[in-house]
Amino acid sequence: MKLWEIDHPYYCSEGNYFSTGYYERYGSWEGFVESEGDNDFDRNLVFRWDWKPREFIEDDTLAGRQEYADRFGDRDHAWTLQVFWMLQRKGIFRCTEVEVCKADEPAVREWLTERAEHIRLLWEPLLPASASPVAKEDGHEEGLCPPAAR
Repeated sequence: MKLWEIDHPYYCSEGNYFSTGYYERYGSWEGFVESEGDNDFDRNLVFRWDWKPREFIEDDTLAGRQEYADRFGDRDHAWTLQVFWMLQRKGIFRCTEVEVCKADEPAVREWLTERAEHIRLLWEPLLPASASPVAKEDGHEEGLCPPAAR
């Protein structure tokens, strides 16, 4: 599935409700990577992204996005990538918006995947793959509470 085909549930505000100055725009993926590409993963925690049509579309569903893609093709900067960050050390929420085209998708996917792997570390103890119990010598399973004494 291509990044522009993904429709996340709900939405995220581009602005910081409590403060201004934490929204930045970049005219290209290359400009974004030059400025933000090697940010520290913990201090600049990426928690969400949205690849959207740059032009307003009435039908912002997968079908509507496909119609937009058919109409605009891979015209330069026909799309926008919003990246949502939490600056954990300072408690600051910020958003960056990047003008992208379909040709940027492999590089964007690689960049986002690295951040997805990092955020997974924070949640790993609760995720199904790491939550499978392991039997211990005493008969209890690691990760599960022993039976209550009666």
